[in-house]
Amino acid sequence: MSSPFRTFDGREPYPIFDGVGLQAIAGDQVFLGRVTYEPGTTVQRHSHEHTEQAMLVLEGSLTMTIGDESREMGPGDACIVNRGTEHELHSAGGVTFIEALSPVPLDHIGDRERDLVLGDLNGSLHVER
Repeated sequence: MSSPFRTFDGREPYPIFDGVGLQAIAGDQVFLGRVTYEPGTTVQRHSHEHTEQAMLVLEGSLTMTIGDESREMGPGDACIVNRGTEHELHSAGGVTFIEALSPVPLDHIGDRERDLVLGDLNGSLHVER
């Protein structure tokens, strides 16, 4: 079992999409990540078939579209994207936010040996995407 402790400072983010870096830790049932968008980055409309997503903006801003509703989000703003709900993100000036996902989507784990801390369920609830 890997250590249950992490520091994201000084660690290279996993390039999950063009212009998007992700630093993550996950257990059997929850995923927590710090996400950074370079200025001008857009993640096109998509959905997570199995996972629910919570986001909290730390720095910068982004335009978040969930379903048919769009909002400009800045530091301290948060949102929930229910599983199966289409959403899109764009940051003109760059943004850093924390996201939590459940169940754990394995496509968001850059290094499964380092970033997964498995318990008695041994990852049995994880989903590929």
